[in-house]
Amino acid sequence: MTDKKIVITYGTFDLFHVGHVRLLKRLKALGDKLVVGISSDQFNEIKGKASFFSYEERAEIVSACKYVDEVFPEHHWEQKTDDIKKYKANIFAMGDDWQGKFDFLQENCKVIYLPRTENISTTKIKKTLSAIHRSELEKVESSLHDIIAIVKVMANQN
Repeated sequence: MTDKKIVITYGTFDLFHVGHVRLLKRLKALGDKLVVGISSDQFNEIKGKASFFSYEERAEIVSACKYVDEVFPEHHWEQKTDDIKKYKANIFAMGDDWQGKFDFLQENCKVIYLPRTENISTTKIKKTLSAIHRSELEKVESSLHDIIAIVKVMANQN
């Protein structure tokens, strides 16, 4: 009997989208089991990030993905070596936006960087939603100015 190939990866996984699904699918294809470290809310604070969903919600969402076998919290950068040993991971894999950042883990397992899904990211989604929000506020503000002007004209007619 051969040993299972275990793949380990990490991420925030906020606003879960098709890019996440495609990455997790490719990661799972590298081995028999995929374990995913999800940044805790406290770790996100340290990184200067704010997630829309809490750690518990993000963990539940990622756990529901059919490619994921297990999730666990990531509390700090330095835990990766211990996690690789704990989960007996043969492969550490991340998106290629992290290219070279985790090469030091090659002492413990194979390190692979996979291409990201083009034209989609949580950051891009948040920026788009933010822009829509601002433009909607500008429309409301413009409408309020028009209403105030009409009210003033009507008041002057009386």
